[in-house]
This record gives sequence, C-alpha cells and structure tokens, in this order.
Amino acid sequence: MKTRRDNVAGVKLPAFESYQDGTDSYEFAGLARGGQQLAKLKKNYARAIQLLVELASLQTSFITLDEVIKVTNRRVNALEHVVIPKIERTLDYIISELDEAEREEFYRLKKIQEKKKKIRDRAEAVKAEKKALGLLPDDDVDVPNILSDQHDEDLLF
Repeated sequence: MKTRRDNVAGVKLPAFESYQDGTDSYEFAGLARGGQQLAKLKKNYARAIQLLVELASLQTSFITLDEVIKVTNRRVNALEHVVIPKIERTLDYIISELDEAEREEFYRLKKIQEKKKKIRDRAEAVKAEKKALGLLPDDDVDVPNILSDQHDEDLLF
C-alpha cells in the first residue's frame, strides 16, 4: 500500500493506493487441475484488496473532512455570534458618541450666536442713546470697513 496526500479545498487528505510488488510466485500452481480456479481466486483477491484500500482511503478522507468542517463551523459560529455583534455594538457606540458631540457643538454655536446678538443689540442701544442725547450726528452711518484690521472675536463661555 502507498500513501499520498491530496489537496481538496485547502485540506490535505490522505489517499491510499494498492500495488503489487514483484512477480507471482504461484504462477504455475495447479497446472493439472484447478489452475483456472486458483487464477480466478487470485484475481478476485487482488480486486478485493484494491476495493478495501479504496474504502479505507475514502473513510479517512471523510473523517478528516468531518473534523475540518466542524472546526470551520465553530469559526463561523464564533464570527456570527461573538465577533460581528461586538463590532456592531462598537459601531453603535461610536455613532451615538458622534451624534452627542454634534448636538453639543450645535448648542455651543447657538449660544455663541445669542451672545453676539446681545452684544450687537447693546451696542445699537448705546448708539441710539448717544444719538438721542445728541452726542452723535444723525448722518453718521456706521459702515464696517472690510480692509480694516478689526475682526470679530470668538466668544467662549
């Protein structure tokens, strides 16, 4: 019997082959009577051995494939029930944190706009008050100069 390894879908399976060494030592046995029966028996025996070796090869291949399939199923189950849900929970957490940060940023911007509006309203009220008292001329129109170095400062609270 000879053994070899077959690669089936990345799995190395053992394969057995039967062979016969040398010559038949009983080649001339039964020349008088029964030679045909003995030859027929030897032929059937060789065929039976060949079938047994083939059957053993298939059986070991099936056992090996069964073990590989079990291992693969365990890995698939681990991916489906452990790894993928963990990644999904992580993604959900990240998305919720990003949404919360976006809401905080929106709230902060609204507060800054509100403070700027209050400051602008106060400045206009002071200006209107000065005009009413006559401290400022009526034709003075406050137009902002784009080229001036003045800029709108950021407000932090």
